Amino acid sequence: MAKKQIHLAAHFPGVNNTTVWSDPESGSQTDFASFVAFAQNAERGLFDFLFLAEGLRLREHQGRIHDLDVVGRPDTFTVLNAIAAVTTHLGLGGTINTTFNEPWELAKQFASLDHLSGGRAAWNLVTSSDAFTGENFRRGGFLRPEQRYDRAQQMLDAARELWLSDGAPIDHHSDQFDMVGRFPIPPTPQGHPVLIQSGDSDAGREFGAKTADAIFSRHGSLESGQEFFADLKGRMGKYGRRPEEITILPATTFALGDTEAEAQENGHRIREAQVSPQTAIAFLEQVWGRDLSAHDPDGPLPDVDPDPGAEITRGRVRHEKDPVAVANRWRELAEAKGGLSIRELIIETTARQSFVGTPRQVAQQMDAYVQADASDGFILVPHLTPGGLDEFVEKVVPELQDLGSYRTEYTGPTLRDHLGLQKPS
Repeated sequence: MAKKQIHLAAHFPGVNNTTVWSDPESGSQTDFASFVAFAQNAERGLFDFLFLAEGLRLREHQGRIHDLDVVGRPDTFTVLNAIAAVTTHLGLGGTINTTFNEPWELAKQFASLDHLSGGRAAWNLVTSSDAFTGENFRRGGFLRPEQRYDRAQQMLDAARELWLSDGAPIDHHSDQFDMVGRFPIPPTPQGHPVLIQSGDSDAGREFGAKTADAIFSRHGSLESGQEFFADLKGRMGKYGRRPEEITILPATTFALGDTEAEAQENGHRIREAQVSPQTAIAFLEQVWGRDLSAHDPDGPLPDVDPDPGAEITRGRVRHEKDPVAVANRWRELAEAKGGLSIRELIIETTARQSFVGTPRQVAQQMDAYVQADASDGFILVPHLTPGGLDEFVEKVVPELQDLGSYRTEYTGPTLRDHLGLQKPS
């Protein structure tokens, strides 16, 4: 029986504490040369695609720009169309919000990218109920959370109608959108872009099972990955879809070394650089809703409980809606781990799934994970811009190929070819 093949994608790093800006190898997140170097290296590694995150507004923390944000997210479509000119096979994914955009313009932008790249466009659909961001995009600020996926579905339905219209007249009317006319762009090489989705709520999973070609999963451990894999693919039958029509890709990091001990040391060094003392306090304040600057990041968690009604950070944050419950879980975790300090706890709770070891060990870990149906592959989130993929491509990719679970060449020109997907009709 042939081994299941691993899919790899890469997230271009550039904003938030994932990127280690203090590293001497860290470069610009806005210079086009950085995008070129990153994309061409991913293509050398035969990756399916790269994707760019979305940043519509800088977060504010206690009335100031959040310490972990960096001014500089160039326009997604501008960057991807430029990358298309310096790559040949690599898929090009853009994170574009369904809450703050309109289908006619968005469909035209993605259709243009798919034509200009020869069929390599992908759309990472995200929703938002963030009033802070929405102030600049919608009258009234935002949609209520329960309306987000309804608008997302209507947005996708409208965009698909445009992409597949082949010049036929459009007369589309729904709760959210009204469109009349003929779409000005002919059918694209892929029919329409590959659709990526990342929602993890029940509504998000249903939306993904119904619509997505790829899922950006948050489930990093083997057990939670297997549970998510089985649940998401188990939902697809009701929509007339087969499990192989969705590629599940959890985000992951990696740390390499010539020995396992050296790799562990490198991994620890990276995590400490990602979570500085001030970063640890900022993350804690997001949950506690209080000014905790007087607390020692190398000391214990605060005795005081969070303020559930406080809004100390404006913009997207990582934590659940119940800060008291989060604080209680963190206290239990800190105690169970032998009395973790604030900084140690934040390192523990914000870490992504990470593969650590020699190149051969990392390849074997990834292969075992995919063969056990915990995912179909991975989205790598490197800690350096733009050279974060270099060592992986040079050392781990050949090991994956040696294991027989990774391609040795691209077998088609489009992203749908890379993912084994049929052209929609």
